[in-house]
Order: sequence, then structure tokens, then C-alpha cells
Amino acid sequence: MVRSSSVRWLVLAFALVLAPVALQAQATAGRVAFINARAVLLATPGFTQAESTYTREVAGFRTEVERLQQSLDSAAADFEQRSVMLSAAAKTAKRRELETQRDQLQQRAQDLQGRAQQREQDLLSPIHNRVNAAIEAVRAAGGFALVFDVSANDGLIVAVDKTLDLTQQVIDKVKATP
Repeated sequence: MVRSSSVRWLVLAFALVLAPVALQAQATAGRVAFINARAVLLATPGFTQAESTYTREVAGFRTEVERLQQSLDSAAADFEQRSVMLSAAAKTAKRRELETQRDQLQQRAQDLQGRAQQREQDLLSPIHNRVNAAIEAVRAAGGFALVFDVSANDGLIVAVDKTLDLTQQVIDKVKATP
């Protein structure tokens, strides 16, 4: 009987000593915070210039595709108007020519899309990687299990404790790293 009683006291003592430690570990593991990633990016040195360069280049690509599309549309409209006067062989030849022009347009559009993706990779990926590293460093240093981006939530978060906002800490971390 003495053994059973002392074992119970020992288990109770361990529970009383370990319970606060376990609760603290559980509370730390479940901490959640948020950032405004768009604000972080805008405050990141070099981002505005890189984004501007990318936007300008992509606009040039779009303009080229639009010009090619207008040319194809114009040729197709011209064909439709003149097709009544063309022989069957001439219609077939003109249709092939239009199909070739359409195929060239599609190929050029794909090429430009690939170039746009490459330029995005070249210009913006190093900045995104730097920001992600800063977010991870702030998350780990603060013991947060999860960090949400409120700039990407499309209004899903309606209320939040502003003390959980890590945006400025991430901005400071990004600016402090070369």
C-alpha cells in the first residue's frame, strides 16, 4: 500500500512539474501571426524598379501579340470580303496562308510568354527569395507556427489582433540583409 501511494504522489508531482512545460510548448507551437507581403515587397530595395522593368517588357510583348492578331484579323476579314470572287484553288491557298499566319501568331505568343516567364524569374525571383527568407527568419525567431499573408486573402480575414502583425519586422529584416 505504501508503494502504491508513493507512486501516485510521484506521478502527481511529475504531472504538476511537467504540465506547465507542456502547455508552454503547446502554446508556442500554435502561435500564429500575419504579414502584408505586398507592403513588404514594396519596401524591399530594388523591387519597384524590377517590377516596373518587368511590367514594361510584358506590355511590349502584349503590344506585339495584339499587332499580330490585328494583322491576322484584317487578313481574315479581307479574305471573307473577297472570297466570293476567288476561285476554289485561290480560296484554298488563301485559307492555308491564313492558317499559317495563325500558327505563326500562336507560336510567337508562346515564345513571348516564355520570355515573360523567364524575365519574371530573372528580375523578381531573387527578391521573392530574399523576402521569403526574411519571413522565415522572423517566423522562426518569434516561435510562430504559421504566418498568413493578409494581402492575398481577398477579404477573408475581417478582424485581427494588430499585435500579431509581423510586416514591419520582416521589412526591417529584408532591409538589413544584403
